[in-house]
Amino acid sequence: MLKLSKLIFFSLLLSVGYISTGLGQQIQKGYFQSPVKPGGRNYLAGNFSELRPNHFHTGLDYKFGGAEGEPIYAAAAGWIHRIKISSFGYGNVIYLKHPTGHITLYGHLRNFNPSLQAWMLKKMVEAKQNELEITLKEGELPVKKGELIANGGNTGSSGGPHLHFEIRDSLDRAMDPLLAGYSEILDNIPPTPQKIAIVPLELDSRVNGKFQRLEITPVLTGSSYRITETIQVSGKVGIEIQSYDKLDGAENQNGFPKFELSDESGLLVKLLIDKVDFDYSRHFLLHTHQNRLTKLYHQKDLKLNYLSPNSPGAGVFQLETGIKKNIQIKLVDAYNNTRLVQLSLTGSDLDSTKADGAAPASPQVSYFKSILKIKVAQSSKGGLAKFFIGNNTYEILPAYQDAATRTYLWDLRFGIPSKIDLCSEIYIPDLIGYFPVDRERLMATAKLQVRTDSSSLLEDLYLRVSHSGTTAAPILNLGESTSYLWNPIEATWDVTGYAGNKTRTQVYQRATNGALSYIGGEWIGNQIRFKTRNFGSFVLVEDVTKPSISPIKVNAQGMRFTIKDNQSGIKSFEAFVNGEWVLMRYEYKQAVIWSEQMNGQSFKGTAVLKVTDQAGNVAEWRGTLN
Repeated sequence: MLKLSKLIFFSLLLSVGYISTGLGQQIQKGYFQSPVKPGGRNYLAGNFSELRPNHFHTGLDYKFGGAEGEPIYAAAAGWIHRIKISSFGYGNVIYLKHPTGHITLYGHLRNFNPSLQAWMLKKMVEAKQNELEITLKEGELPVKKGELIANGGNTGSSGGPHLHFEIRDSLDRAMDPLLAGYSEILDNIPPTPQKIAIVPLELDSRVNGKFQRLEITPVLTGSSYRITETIQVSGKVGIEIQSYDKLDGAENQNGFPKFELSDESGLLVKLLIDKVDFDYSRHFLLHTHQNRLTKLYHQKDLKLNYLSPNSPGAGVFQLETGIKKNIQIKLVDAYNNTRLVQLSLTGSDLDSTKADGAAPASPQVSYFKSILKIKVAQSSKGGLAKFFIGNNTYEILPAYQDAATRTYLWDLRFGIPSKIDLCSEIYIPDLIGYFPVDRERLMATAKLQVRTDSSSLLEDLYLRVSHSGTTAAPILNLGESTSYLWNPIEATWDVTGYAGNKTRTQVYQRATNGALSYIGGEWIGNQIRFKTRNFGSFVLVEDVTKPSISPIKVNAQGMRFTIKDNQSGIKSFEAFVNGEWVLMRYEYKQAVIWSEQMNGQSFKGTAVLKVTDQAGNVAEWRGTLN
């Protein structure tokens, strides 16, 4: 009877459209209620498809008006699939699984409902873990639709009180929750374009005569936007767009899921962001330009299949000389509000004479994928540059020039030059080698060894490396901060001559403003090996200072401290009263740690709090509780 019931239930799911063959579930309107103020009015601080620094936002951020404690309700019936108490990431979070196979996520919670909170704290005490995640089986902790499951908060990496809410399919891919048809959220505002970029895609590409990416601000004309100038193009070019969407009653600049690129002949490509596979979520760094502009053309290494048709040449423009093409970009949000952006391209011949601004004092070098571009001042010694590749020398003329400047273009796929004779001077590229995507690669120089694996890179990489600083304070410049990695690469840095305390010295990434971020590392003689998922500048920092511990309130009713570490950062903490382990919670944004007491217990006797930083320095506080 049970098997028959499951079969009938599965058939019903198919009939109402929850499951589409091979694609996972769709969202059935009306199945998921709002987790916040159901039937009331809600406002969002963020939505699905919104570009964030270094990541793509996979859910909805519900506003609470700046206060914690908002009641959070189960969006549909199901059971608790995962539950976690953490100081980082989603903070305190609940994952509900539903009979349809969907998963809903509720993140940054202040607390769970009383019975669930007590159950979770008991599990943490039993495990003696200050942070804990538990996965449960169906039926262990059932939940009804609309049941109070938690209160909203500001835990984890949240920047203010809100609920991060997601709907995922049975393959754990994030879906757009707005497809659930929430009447509590209103949107009558179409998306707004900010910038349009025309970008070269090959060596012979030109935009207004030069090898350059051209970003232009579109102008509002009536209800649509347009680029008023006609852009001259040669070779293959692509279009990118920076844009946002607003919802009624909120000023937040959100994302939207759909782009359509057309010309006079009709629709050319459609880009629809409907699901996000978390295994490939960092591919949004390849899908966009510097996390700002969405690329509306095919990219062979992109593992997110959003473009239709997703084939070479899709979204790429190559026009014959004198041919004009009128292009339209249609922006569509989750509520089907639309905005049109119009621009025109005209094909032109390659021109070897092109004004390119003032002459630089030293070579201006830039890279676009495999293309090396060098702009230099004119020289009385000539204009035929020599590129030295292994045992071969290649002489090339400027791609274009004027009376003041020369611009050379070189495709690194033909070889990486060890030096370039620019007539007026010798330029030594800081490239150490070619790292192909989807393959392991090991490359070494005198001071550095770099290893990538098959999932490290988003696309083929021509890695730039330079060293600066002093023996006592060396600096490693690895790659470019505007380039991105999918997963970490491993670097082994030779710092022979460094005389610091190696047991307390590790690698930090240094931002352009001087801020330091702990990376870590393992010493092997005079070398330190570390992994990084970001390019930039890396330095060695010696940390011999213990974390600081400052009591706020310590008595029989509980313990509360401020803990800080201004160098490597807090790694772990542990507290005991009379030798018994005490559950402690940590809010890193306020640098506060406090005890969680079970069943009205009181503390009495000798209390010890130990705090360890990433460098291994240990601070200890002792006191007597009465």
